[in-house]
Amino acid sequence: MNTPALPNRMRTLRLRATMPGRLGKPAALLAAIVLFLAALPILTMITMSFSASDTLEFPPSSYSLQWYRAAWHSFVAPDASDALSMGSALTTSLIVAVSTMIIATLVSVPAAYALSRYRFRGKPAVEQLVALPLVYPLVMLGLSLLLVFNALPVELGVFRLIIAHVILALPFTVKNCAASVAAIGPEFEEAACVMGASPGRALIDVVLPLMRPGILAGMLFAFIISFNEFTVTFFLYGIDTMTLPVWLYSRTVSSLDPTVFSFAVFIVAIDFALIWLLETLIGDEGVAL
Repeated sequence: MNTPALPNRMRTLRLRATMPGRLGKPAALLAAIVLFLAALPILTMITMSFSASDTLEFPPSSYSLQWYRAAWHSFVAPDASDALSMGSALTTSLIVAVSTMIIATLVSVPAAYALSRYRFRGKPAVEQLVALPLVYPLVMLGLSLLLVFNALPVELGVFRLIIAHVILALPFTVKNCAASVAAIGPEFEEAACVMGASPGRALIDVVLPLMRPGILAGMLFAFIISFNEFTVTFFLYGIDTMTLPVWLYSRTVSSLDPTVFSFAVFIVAIDFALIWLLETLIGDEGVAL
């Protein structure tokens, strides 16, 4: 009596194993390998930061916190022989990153709204120009900006870095804001206008609050991109405007200082915190505040 039920049960188990959304063992193994290779440089850096050796040997023969102590001492009491302290470089990076985040957001919100709502001649060209920094060689971008800034009659100082970083961040901020605008139908503004609001008031009271997920995502992306930018910054920095990535590179030019691994772990921790904040604030249902 139970014999006919056995093939049906086997067919059900086979069907469950092939249902969409279920990750098979080969796919899970491949995903694990890819994730491990992606995380391998970070894991290597973290491992080397705990090395007790004075030389770069991997894996380390012993472990200690000596390079973290040296990094902390370098931060609170920088060597007089250093042209610039780590604290000054970190301050410059934060100033540039925050300024980039604010300026890029202020530019991207109206730009994204115009690109999503209006039709005008040259719109495809504008969209391509906004996305151009994603594919433009960073070395050539840094060199081009250096030639332009050197031709100006005034010295811009740290504003050279801010302008360059805003250019690099605009594709991310505009795309995130544009995605939010695209999800907001014009009927929301029309309903607000029917209720007596002016077009400007409808934009401020209705559209901007609904754009908040895209705006926050763009702001965090702009900060992360600016805080970690090296290639373009290398062409534009000065001794008084050295950012943290360039400062770390300067510690490895003549001889590799193992403390850079400790400082790099600190930077990665900041990036992970920002990514976690991005995932926390921006979800499938909007901002989770």
